Amino acid sequence: MASGSLERMVITAFSDAQYNSQTGDPFTVWINPESYTHDFTIRYSDRQAQGSNGPSPEYNRVGQESISFDLIFDATGVVPPPIPGVSLPADGVAGLVDGFVKLTATVNGVIHRPNYLKLSWAQLQFQCVLSKLKIAYTLFKPNGTPIRAKVSTTFLSFASEKQLAAEANMASPDMSHLITVKAGDTLPDLCHRIYGSSTYYLRVAAFNDLAGFRRLVPGTTLVFPPLQGPTA
Repeated sequence: MASGSLERMVITAFSDAQYNSQTGDPFTVWINPESYTHDFTIRYSDRQAQGSNGPSPEYNRVGQESISFDLIFDATGVVPPPIPGVSLPADGVAGLVDGFVKLTATVNGVIHRPNYLKLSWAQLQFQCVLSKLKIAYTLFKPNGTPIRAKVSTTFLSFASEKQLAAEANMASPDMSHLITVKAGDTLPDLCHRIYGSSTYYLRVAAFNDLAGFRRLVPGTTLVFPPLQGPTA
């Protein structure tokens, strides 16, 4: 892309938590957000000893990130469509808004939940799901056709369990582990390496939906969930 050229925000939908199976066409915004907010949260347990002068918050976990922004949909002709040669829609912004809602907020019948999403805009690359959506129609044709709308959105960060396990990367049996199978690996051996016991291989096979555990395909990625104790 040439320096100084306009780069528009693109929202892409996926039908799987690993972001491998794209569904539908990516949505390219007509007008980039004027601004966006990126919120981070850290959770603490509120603990205060009896008789103490103040609380001593105890770290609990890192909370979800969120990104919020407003999108303007405009079919007045003032703003050209993002794709050259595309005409202004006859139904104003109604079809554009409906397409955006279908991609981001409507339950996908195949996965029985709304799509997994990825926001892409220059340095912003954010895997997420839609949390809030508010539509305000602000301008109309004389016949009532909406030709401008403001869509307020909030997206929550999303990462699959495999991604979280990879990011944690902690060598402890009470943490999730992400392992790539190598030639000669067996599930009992891997379980012994992770947990100190090979007896968990059936549970790990079930957790990863393996049809069998005797033959592991090299290059396959497996998640070893947190397990502790001989009866865990």
